[in-house]
Amino acid sequence: MSDPKAGAILQRDKTTYAIKPRTPLGVIDPDTLERIARVVREYKIPAVKITSAQRLMLLGIREEDLGPIKEALGPVGELCKNYVQACPGTDWCSFGMMDAMGMGARLDRLVFGRAFPAKVKVGVSGCNFNCGESRYRDVGLVGGPHGWTVLVGGNGGRRPRLGDVLVKGLNDDEAEGMVAAFLDLYASEASVKHRTALFVQKRSIESIREALGVPAIE
Repeated sequence: MSDPKAGAILQRDKTTYAIKPRTPLGVIDPDTLERIARVVREYKIPAVKITSAQRLMLLGIREEDLGPIKEALGPVGELCKNYVQACPGTDWCSFGMMDAMGMGARLDRLVFGRAFPAKVKVGVSGCNFNCGESRYRDVGLVGGPHGWTVLVGGNGGRRPRLGDVLVKGLNDDEAEGMVAAFLDLYASEASVKHRTALFVQKRSIESIREALGVPAIE
């Protein structure tokens, strides 16, 4: 049996935990909403918080309830260390220039369940308004009139860092392939617990472009 505390976050009181149900791209269907609501009522979870990363956090869970809650949530309760957030893109937003939701779904398949040296956060924005927080994610995509711009090495933590532009003007297939190639490089070379920000700083964006066969940006 798996450890019920795996993926749970010990809270300030040192006795209760928080978990984040899996909500890819911040989209929640009615069945998932109802499942989460049933769990919250049944186990008297004191608070449900919407996080900055388009996820729900169930707060104040007793340790003995972690296992039953995860079982009741089913696949939604899977540990989600790596995640993708995306803006509405051309599906819904009048400003969207690229299909952020579609690209986000592609990238979610690339990162979900995969082991990396550290967690990987991906942001996808359909235009320069950056609603997917792409510029300070480990991997960020920003849509424009000439395609996707791919950024790498961003970080919004204690040492904020804007991502470096890796390449511009890619179509959907090219962008997905470039992200996959960068993540392969990161996975094979980065030290354990080193986020992409540190990896990019140590290796340099120029050498990463060279390793991936990307021309220098004018």
